[in-house]
Amino acid sequence: MRSYAIGDIHGQLTLLQQAHSWIEADQKRCGDPDAPIVHLGDLVDRGPDSAGVITYLRKGQQGGAPWVVLKGNHDRLFEKFLTDPGWHDPHIREGVTYLHPAIGGAETLMSYGLFRPSSFHIKRARQQVLDAIAPEDVAFLQNLPLYHSHAEVLHVHAGIRPGVPLSQQDEQDLVWIRDPFLMDTRDHGQLVVHGHTAIHAPTHYRNRVNIDSRAGYGGPLTAIVIEHRQVWVLTESGRVPLAPR
Repeated sequence: MRSYAIGDIHGQLTLLQQAHSWIEADQKRCGDPDAPIVHLGDLVDRGPDSAGVITYLRKGQQGGAPWVVLKGNHDRLFEKFLTDPGWHDPHIREGVTYLHPAIGGAETLMSYGLFRPSSFHIKRARQQVLDAIAPEDVAFLQNLPLYHSHAEVLHVHAGIRPGVPLSQQDEQDLVWIRDPFLMDTRDHGQLVVHGHTAIHAPTHYRNRVNIDSRAGYGGPLTAIVIEHRQVWVLTESGRVPLAPR
């Protein structure tokens, strides 16, 4: 009944490796090396080493680690930038491309060795990163799941549309939703563990737990352990209870 979760990474490979070390220490204390470790998406953008994060997670899964990696809105933006140039995310206003500063895609391209000029030529930048990225990394992004259900916990990047069965949830909501989910206080059946909406510290709202602690903006990367519906934040010194508000 135990699972672990890691919030939005945003290219912060060093913080990700630190979070994994805290989880590994907790697994050893529990004697549970096979408990799933769920990464809640937004692997890329804004931070310095999106390329390293993707490769690290892909190779970990290939090596048999019990890691689940979910797709966030930023991961989908990067994937579509590479594979579907005509696609536009309906959540983003017209004219805003993957290389807009608010998205942070330029930092992702730079992690693949591209230099940032005063302005990227988007078609040339796409081809350059396609030449630089391993095909296995592209396939990895394309195949990321949108959610992971484990016992009493549902792990998802952004949240769910309240009142809609899981089988009928829309991808756009799973990677982008905010207010209809964040403002809803009803019990969702499972405890929903999510990221996407950046806050200053992980918070337990009784029906959901938000662990996006602003790693994409210079904040820490949160790792938690969940047993049934109890939650602890992991630190270098061990567990800290995360009590419901």
